[in-house]
Amino acid sequence: MYARAVHLFGLTGGIASGKSAVGARFRERGLPVIDADTLARDVVAAGTPGLAEVVQAFGDGVLLPDGGLDRKAVAAIVFGDDTKRKQLNAILHPRITALTLVRAEELRQKGEPLACYEAALLVENGVADAFRPLVVVSAPEEVQVARAAARDHATPDEARARIRAQMPLEQKVKLADLVIENTGTLDELRAAADRALDAVCARVGVAPSLYP
Repeated sequence: MYARAVHLFGLTGGIASGKSAVGARFRERGLPVIDADTLARDVVAAGTPGLAEVVQAFGDGVLLPDGGLDRKAVAAIVFGDDTKRKQLNAILHPRITALTLVRAEELRQKGEPLACYEAALLVENGVADAFRPLVVVSAPEEVQVARAAARDHATPDEARARIRAQMPLEQKVKLADLVIENTGTLDELRAAADRALDAVCARVGVAPSLYP
C-alpha cells in the first residue's frame, strides 16, 4: 500500500527559550523530530562537500585538528557580519533542505503520519508557511539572558548580544499558530508541550493517542 506523505509541522523559538526541551518532550511521546541543527552538523561532517565549501570560503582556520568543522571558529567569523553570514547560509541551507526532504521521505516510507521540524531560524529563513501549524516557544528576554548565561558560561551582556542578533521573539510569536510561554518550571513546560502536540494533532487530523 502506498504510504501517504508525512505532515511536517514547525517548532522554533529563540536562544534559551526552551525550544530544545519541547522537542525533547515530543520525542519522549514517540513523535519523530527532524532537528535542523543536527542536519547542519551532518552536511558539514568530515569529508563532505559541504565542509570543503566552508573551508574554501573561510579558510583552514575553521578546521579542528581531527579534520572536523570548528563551529565556534565559524560563529566568530560570521557573528555581526551579514555578508559572511549570508555566504555561510548559502552553503548550508540548500544542503539542509535536501537532507530534510530525505529524512521526511524515510519517515513516509515507515508510514509515519506526523513529524516535527525543529529549527531556530525557521521564520528567518522564510519557510514558516511550509511547516504549519507553527509552534513558537517564547520567554521574556531577561529570562533568556539568565538561562543563556548560565548554560553557555557567558556574561549577561554576551548572552544579550547573541539574543538580539536574532529576530525578536515577538515577531515569531505573531506568525505562530501555537505559542508556548516558557516562564515556569520544566514540568510546566513539558505539560505545555503536551497540550501543543495534542492541538497540532487535532488540527491535522492525527490521533493524539499515537503519541502517548
